[in-house]
Amino acid sequence: PLVLVESGGGSVQAGGSLRLTCTASRYTYSKGLMAWFRQAPGQEREGVAAIYIGQSWTYYADSVKGRFTISLDNAKTTMYLQMNNLKPEDTAMYYCAAGLGTTWSRRESYNYWGQGTQVTVSS
Repeated sequence: PLVLVESGGGSVQAGGSLRLTCTASRYTYSKGLMAWFRQAPGQEREGVAAIYIGQSWTYYADSVKGRFTISLDNAKTTMYLQMNNLKPEDTAMYYCAAGLGTTWSRRESYNYWGQGTQVTVSS
């Protein structure tokens, strides 16, 4: 099975930056989606950003557009999420995911999930 491991989380002040990394245990897919989701306490897990592997198309939640950037290395084994101008409302556990679904923001599009990395933004 594919194993995904997130890293790079931490605590920052509002306005700061973090870069999350998702490392896959093997080549993922030549097509399909890789994405970042987040879940704050008491809230649903929500899609933050995704990249369509075959075409490198990217998708973002409205709340992070212009602040976050998703990218994937050429080997398709490492995915990044550059997060700038962080806000307290970005505080959550961040998960990476991979799958063959077609709707990037739906959890059902993903077959594999990492264990998560915590991001905490203080005001």
